[in-house]
Amino acid sequence: MSLKLIKLSLNVVIAGCFGAALSAQADIKIGVAGPFSGPNATYGAQYWKGATQAAEDINAAGGINGEKIVLVQGDDACEPKQAVAVANRLVDQDKVMAVVGHFCSSSTMPASEVYDDAGVLSITPGSTNPQITERGMKTLFRMCGRDDQQGAIAANFMLDKLKAKKVAVIHDKDTYGQGLADATKAALEKRGVKEVMYEGLSRGEKDFNALVTKIAQANPDVVYFGGCHPEAGPLVRQMREQGVKANFFSGDCIVTQELVTAAGGPQYTNGIYMTFGNDPRQIPDGKTVIEKFRQGGFEPEGYTLYAYASVQALAAAYKGAGKDNEKASEWLKSHDVPTVMGKKAWDSKGDLKVSDYVIYQWDDKGKYHQL
Repeated sequence: MSLKLIKLSLNVVIAGCFGAALSAQADIKIGVAGPFSGPNATYGAQYWKGATQAAEDINAAGGINGEKIVLVQGDDACEPKQAVAVANRLVDQDKVMAVVGHFCSSSTMPASEVYDDAGVLSITPGSTNPQITERGMKTLFRMCGRDDQQGAIAANFMLDKLKAKKVAVIHDKDTYGQGLADATKAALEKRGVKEVMYEGLSRGEKDFNALVTKIAQANPDVVYFGGCHPEAGPLVRQMREQGVKANFFSGDCIVTQELVTAAGGPQYTNGIYMTFGNDPRQIPDGKTVIEKFRQGGFEPEGYTLYAYASVQALAAAYKGAGKDNEKASEWLKSHDVPTVMGKKAWDSKGDLKVSDYVIYQWDDKGKYHQL
């Protein structure tokens, strides 16, 4: 090969490498962190489905100022130590600009410290513990409400609609579950009702018969549970099997059809009440996206559209303020963002200015409906 051809070949290789480098730099990496394994993996799947569809739709429309979104998955299994490891990997190895996550508040609390130190913009679609946004972190947001808001809605419904006089409060000892139980307990006490029982169970357990015996002795009108579906299902089944007929009430961590499986059938979940945001599948703004999910054989329940909207919020911030996370954070706190869940706006803490918790009830066919 002649020297001229060698130089030409080298120039082509160098140009190709340079082009690839520019292409890589043009990508906007966003981490999607949550439980992709373990008992709460259904929520991780919802996150991934929602975020993936949002990225595809935004990229198809030209991306963010011409740059494409690339998603990176991080599995924390709803374990705090694993969440910290995932956060460090996303920041140091994957070099993400932003993160959609985490799900469990016990994971979001420590992981968000990693993101805050690194100046990474993060938005959680589903972590509701109030303390998450009370720590003065400038680049932390959430797409959901808070447990002090959710607990108040639950307490008012129990007292005003169910006319409850005696309420047993059970929690799963987790940052989310106990936090929600405590918020509901505080809201009840504010209304002058002291719980007749306050007990914790351990996540991962399945035999709650001893606890159910205590519940039966307390004879409550309502059993309020702060926790997720893997424990809520067996708990309510064992209550019914022991003849405890008290209303069962829980929060936004049982918003999945897997609750029915965990309980052993719709005969056990029938009548369960829960709090969750206004059903995003009923909001006209998301109609096209929802139809797209359903055509693909996926029902966008639970936090699917919350994750979609979270990616939309990040994209809007980068379009409006450029790829500077401090400026993007300031932009989000001063602008409304159109999403599949309607317009969203945030306060100085990163909380939504408007929370839309409502009450749902499960029916005898294993489906939940907004009341």
